[in-house]
Amino acid sequence: MLATLNDVMKIAEEKKIAVGSFNTPNLEALQAVIEAAEELDLPVIIQFAQCHEPWIPLAMIGPIMVNAAKKSKVPVCVHLDHGETLEYLQQALDMGFTSIMYDGSTLSYEENLENTKRAVSMATKTGASVEAELGSMGRRESGAGDDSGENDDTKIYTDPHQAKVFVEETGIDALACSFGTTHGIYLTQPKLDFDVVKNVRALTEQIPIVMHGGSGVSREDYRKAIEAGTRKVNYFTYMDKSGGNAVAEYVNSVKEGEPLFFSSASMAARDAMKENVKAAMKMFALMD
Repeated sequence: MLATLNDVMKIAEEKKIAVGSFNTPNLEALQAVIEAAEELDLPVIIQFAQCHEPWIPLAMIGPIMVNAAKKSKVPVCVHLDHGETLEYLQQALDMGFTSIMYDGSTLSYEENLENTKRAVSMATKTGASVEAELGSMGRRESGAGDDSGENDDTKIYTDPHQAKVFVEETGIDALACSFGTTHGIYLTQPKLDFDVVKNVRALTEQIPIVMHGGSGVSREDYRKAIEAGTRKVNYFTYMDKSGGNAVAEYVNSVKEGEPLFFSSASMAARDAMKENVKAAMKMFALMD
């Protein structure tokens, strides 16, 4: 069933868990996530990031995502992740996305504030929810960059007092905080500052906190982040990697002279991603 980000964040808050938010820039990923959520009977967020446009256009995959959410047996929020322009956000809203994220983290605070206000105004017209980002995870959503460890000096940790003003002035529904995570593959063990999450929550009337760069975080740190108030975890890199590994295993299993089928490779990727997603969902829901 189609749900807004506010709908699933309410469930997360009541249960003191986090809801997984998974990028679905292809049909195999979309099937994997929806099936995993239904089997575990958990709400879920499916999302598409603007940087994935070269893989498949939003205009093509977006309506498919919305339709899949409507037919699902569990609450599914359809979210635009890291929307970099207001025009792109509007495209998602027009096709029925129930949540959008405006990413103005590379802009000045003032520009981020003003554009986020505009995004909230746009979303209000369709009843969609809005996530925004304050601070910087260092590397962008694509994972591009040379370093994802603690020495990444492009990271800007979220200032809780600035977050209070930002949330009050924009009226956003969820805030992506920078507290030590990074997009992409971790090259060193991340050192997370959970006090950032706790302090932002305390000063913003318990706004749901979003963790970006969730792949590769330890089970113990996930639990600490959730206990601190993280209610949405973005997760894709290791899910995508599991699909790639499954394809490699399938290719290596085909004996010389035997046919190699794309359909078999895609199913292997789908099944592997589904198991990876289920494990992540259980972790976020504190089920194990």
